[in-house]
Amino acid sequence: MFRRTFWFTTGVAAGVWATTKVNRKLKQLTPESLAVGAANKAIEAGHRLKDRAVGFALDVRDNMAVREAELGDALGINEHPELPAPRRHAAIENRNHPKYVEGSTYQTHSYNRNEDH
Repeated sequence: MFRRTFWFTTGVAAGVWATTKVNRKLKQLTPESLAVGAANKAIEAGHRLKDRAVGFALDVRDNMAVREAELGDALGINEHPELPAPRRHAAIENRNHPKYVEGSTYQTHSYNRNEDH
C-alpha cells in the first residue's frame, strides 16, 4: 500500500510540475508577452547602439583634434600671430553720429513715404 501511495503521489507531483511548466510557456507565447519581450530587446539594443555611437563620435572628435594639432604644427599655423582688427563699415547713414557732415556725399533727403503726400 505504501508503494502505491508513493507512486501515486509521484505521478501527481510530476503532473502538477508538467502542467505548471506548460502553462508558463503558453503565457510566454501570448501576443502581449511576445510584444513586451520584443520591445524590451529593442530598447536594450537601442541603448547599446547609442552607447557605441557616442563612443565612436568621441573617438572621432579626439582623433580630429590630434590630427588638427599635427597639421597645425606641420604648417606652422599654431603660433597664433597677431591678426588685424576687423574693419567696420557703416551700412546705414547715422545723422546723429559726430562724423556726419551736412552737405557731404551722404544723401540728405528723407525716405519717409508719408512726406510725399
